[in-house]
Amino acid sequence: MYKDFGPTKAVTDMTLELKRGVVTGLVGENGSGKSTISSMISGVYPPTKGTMTYKGQPYSPKSVLDARKQGIQYLTQEQGTIDGMTVAENMFLGEEESLGKKGIVNIKKINARSAEILKENGLENVIPTKMVDDYSFEERKMIETARALSHQPEILIIDETTTALSQKGRDRIYEIIAEQKAKGTAVLIISHDLDEVKHLCDEVVVMRDGIYINTLTGGDIEPHNIRQNMIGREIDGSYYRADYECSYDEEVVLEVRNLSVSGIFEDISFELHKGEILGIGGLSECGMHELLKTVYGALKPSSGSVILKKNGVQLKNTTVSVKNKIAYIPKDRDKESLFQATSIKDNIVTAALDKLKKGFIITPSSERKMADKEAANIEVKMRDIEQQVRDLSGGNKQKVVIAKWMANDSRLFIMDCPTRGIDVGVKEKIYKLMNRLKNEGIAILMVSEEMMELIGMADRIITMKDGKLSKEFERSAGLTESTIISAIV
Repeated sequence: MYKDFGPTKAVTDMTLELKRGVVTGLVGENGSGKSTISSMISGVYPPTKGTMTYKGQPYSPKSVLDARKQGIQYLTQEQGTIDGMTVAENMFLGEEESLGKKGIVNIKKINARSAEILKENGLENVIPTKMVDDYSFEERKMIETARALSHQPEILIIDETTTALSQKGRDRIYEIIAEQKAKGTAVLIISHDLDEVKHLCDEVVVMRDGIYINTLTGGDIEPHNIRQNMIGREIDGSYYRADYECSYDEEVVLEVRNLSVSGIFEDISFELHKGEILGIGGLSECGMHELLKTVYGALKPSSGSVILKKNGVQLKNTTVSVKNKIAYIPKDRDKESLFQATSIKDNIVTAALDKLKKGFIITPSSERKMADKEAANIEVKMRDIEQQVRDLSGGNKQKVVIAKWMANDSRLFIMDCPTRGIDVGVKEKIYKLMNRLKNEGIAILMVSEEMMELIGMADRIITMKDGKLSKEFERSAGLTESTIISAIV
């Protein structure tokens, strides 16, 4: 199959087979065409050239709903429910007439059937009549999963769904995969977690630059072997920091004093030093993600303060933070950091408009020059800077987020799961960037749900449990995942 988006060739001569009762992994670097393949199978858009065959017959779905009706369910990485609608309305979107008569939607039946589906999937606490906006990102992903399983699928596509979930959510997805495999469903998994791929998959198909590279089975499904096939070269050693020294300047850049947000976390205090990477680890529900939002000024604390030591400024809101050259890279980049319907250029310059001003004027040429420079520095794979951000892969979207803050000459980076849902090649680039920033004296505050990322990159790690700080660890060769896990569970 082939898929072009104007001059951009997303998929070139790709062949893929899905078999009943077989879990197939689809891996490749960001921009390799994995999600494009899934989107064609699930009816998001048609192939430019080539054919699809389903159950021995030609297959060309007219829409996602058409594909669903034929037994193909697609779970994506990003949010797939619509704000401003109830849980039940989301679950039966496009299928309302199945529980109505003569064009009249029977809301009572939709609510009742939604309650049954939610209960069947262990979501008894989710209320069908409640607005979906009231639920967390993870709860919404599980609602989507329940919707997908409400009709027994013939093909189940799971596209980076686990990256945004807690361990509990991931375990539920793993159970679903095992259940569907036992029922004879063909399961396609797209994941950058290569240990997850090894654990779940019967075979692994590797793509690179839109082209089929290899199919791995049995003992060949090993992370190192998968990476080599993805990148086309050997990866020398680890891409984390090579040193085991807890090294940073004595100068304190940021001080967090007795910070609390009612019902989420309480009495958090720590200092961040110049040239330090300070990692925060814990279970998803421990409050660490909300802590970063509060430090940045996006969430108002119930008590406590966040102070820049150099000038004594208190970070009370995001405007103050941006003005003081503080960058924030959120966990949910699509919703919280990018303007999806605008260009790469517009996204990159948005935090640095004051820097571009000459009097009251910002010229288009100055915007283009800045965007071109920052996109090139971080190697965004794109058609040009006028391309819309929503058309980029997850890794390239993350590069745009980082480029935005680099354009503003940020001196402190707050990173919430900076490598979530991106491939090994982009991870390597982000880790090298973090090392470079550290060596330039820039402070980094990082939350991560990956223990090895914390161990591999941080000078110090502070752990959280039940909304409170539980322990602190310094960088050392002997620090292990089990040691950190014992402090957060």
